[in-house]
Amino acid sequence: MDMMVEAGRGSATGAGDVRVLYPLRLHEGSTGDGAGRGPHIGVAIDVETTGLDVNTGKVIELAIRRFRYDAKGVITDIDEAFEWREDPGEPLQPDISALTGLTDADLAGREIDDDDATRLLRSASFVVAHNSSFDRAWVERRLPGAAGLNWCCSMRQVDWRKRGFDGRVLGYLLLQRGYYHCGHRASADVDALIQMLRHEDAAGQTALSEMIKTGSKPTWIVRARGAHFDLKDQLRARGYRWDAADDRKVWWREVADDQLVQEQFWLAANVYAAEARPQKICPEVVRVTPRTRFL
Repeated sequence: MDMMVEAGRGSATGAGDVRVLYPLRLHEGSTGDGAGRGPHIGVAIDVETTGLDVNTGKVIELAIRRFRYDAKGVITDIDEAFEWREDPGEPLQPDISALTGLTDADLAGREIDDDDATRLLRSASFVVAHNSSFDRAWVERRLPGAAGLNWCCSMRQVDWRKRGFDGRVLGYLLLQRGYYHCGHRASADVDALIQMLRHEDAAGQTALSEMIKTGSKPTWIVRARGAHFDLKDQLRARGYRWDAADDRKVWWREVADDQLVQEQFWLAANVYAAEARPQKICPEVVRVTPRTRFL
């Protein structure tokens, strides 16, 4: 069955043991939602790369699509889709070809249009990816002219579980909404991201509205530098994550303004007390805004 995204969503039939999924196809132009053409612009992006290490890998595909939204966070219009491939100058590893569906022949002689890509990114109020902690570093390394923009993350700044979804993986979220897309390609993931941002909860609040509200608030990155190795399980249970970057290698978490003092007290009692055998006397605390988040 090949239906347009506007025609309907996945539905159950019979006793509810069968679910119909529809292919996701976002069309340029009005979505039919909201009242008129929204005055605000966001831009969704996704990158495919030759590996996970931004210092040694290369971008092989970049997809960008702008959308307009209104004051309520309703996406009213979707712009043209842009996608570029780029020759990394070396053969792709088999696992990367299998994951992306790209081959060396697909990339041979191709390159990203730096000027167009940078212009599109800078034309919006914010950039959003579904894992901005990954995508931002690659985008800014490849396109220095797009550094320092406001970034949001549809994976971390939307409470998908509260909205009735299981997990946060983009493809799985899309399936739960009743759609599927073909392959792990940058353009397909961008369209899936935009479609998920259109989701409304029981109160009528869109995922985009929730993300913007969460993402616009300044927060704090707390790095438990000098924490003893034996505290790793306790830190993980507290919500800390391990940053394996060579220049960091530290447990960290992001907290809101009203959580910072409480977090500092917890660290003082559990990580930096003498009996915890710390190698530092206090954590590193860094103020974070949409312009500096996900770096």
